[in-house]
Amino acid sequence: MSTRSPPQSSEELLAQLVSFDTVNPHFGGPVGGEAALAAHLETLARSWGLATRRCPVDEHRFNLLITCEAAPGSEWLIFESHLDTVSTVGMTIAPYALRADGDRLYARGACDTKGSGAAMLWALRTLAREPVRPRHLAVLFAVDEEAHMTGARAFAAAELAGLAPLRGLIVGEPTQLRPVVAHHGVVRWRTTTRGIAAHSADPTKGRSAISAMTRVIDALESHYVPLANRTDLLTGRAAASINLIRGGSAVNIIPDSCEIECDRRLVPGETAEAALAARDATLAGFAVEHDRVYHVPPLPAASGRPLLAWAQPAFEQCGLDATATGAAYVTDASHYAAAGAPSLVLGPGDLAQAHTCDEWLSRQQLEAATKLYSALMRLA
Repeated sequence: MSTRSPPQSSEELLAQLVSFDTVNPHFGGPVGGEAALAAHLETLARSWGLATRRCPVDEHRFNLLITCEAAPGSEWLIFESHLDTVSTVGMTIAPYALRADGDRLYARGACDTKGSGAAMLWALRTLAREPVRPRHLAVLFAVDEEAHMTGARAFAAAELAGLAPLRGLIVGEPTQLRPVVAHHGVVRWRTTTRGIAAHSADPTKGRSAISAMTRVIDALESHYVPLANRTDLLTGRAAASINLIRGGSAVNIIPDSCEIECDRRLVPGETAEAALAARDATLAGFAVEHDRVYHVPPLPAASGRPLLAWAQPAFEQCGLDATATGAAYVTDASHYAAAGAPSLVLGPGDLAQAHTCDEWLSRQQLEAATKLYSALMRLA
């Protein structure tokens, strides 16, 4: 059990969230970091009279669902924020101690997205003390958003159907509290070429996998990358890029393998299947292997627009702009929308401050987010 004192504001709650090292293990963080924070939030939520449930993801990880129920048969409104962060390597501030400097609150995760989580949970704590609740409410703290989105995938597959009827799901990401109804998807993969190892004193006895890969890269950049030319009015232009390359074992050995990792951003309406088929057509005749396919579908505007229309009065009440926007990044919302949940991306902070060496969140944005989430929870 945590020995931290109960927070008295959303800012104090944020200070507790960032004090936990939840760097994703994929980026060198500790196994169990997310679980330690979830356990702390579980204790806090129960002390506030809220119900909690651990939703399994894999043998090491679980999502935490915190709920406040209304009358039987009421609809659900779910708020989601992820527990994990990116690495702290190269940071110029203390990553796990919230530091205030004027309007800025500095720490790893303050912007992406522990600020969202603190505002959501504080709003739920406040509403739980009121006698009238218009609907069932939940705050979901999900794991592994920054690497593989296994938390969102697991929740969409195993838990969403049990939370019905569902008004919608609001995913906290740094959008400056502007509602994002659509965003890109992504498909990534590894391509490998094979060669024959030999001593570099006589290259004719081997075959260079790196030389083979240079021809593959030329084909992709000349013929595949230009195909990523579709544009969405909200999310912008599709994209394709080759971003990692590995090959060889020593300077005096002809390399017997070389690999690249590629990233293809999908606009709404595009599919991973079509993007991979175009890749295969481009590389027809090349001796290559493909694996490690990772896919997040685009978030279509049709999923979020009805939820945004319903939420309009809350924006007006808080004096915020409710104009629908789009984004070029990906979020957990893709998996919830693909499972049939009306989904909207909405949170405090600016993406320009996320993942940076001095990550920070505007204190004004944190306060405004707490008010907006509270207003959404109270909508009739």
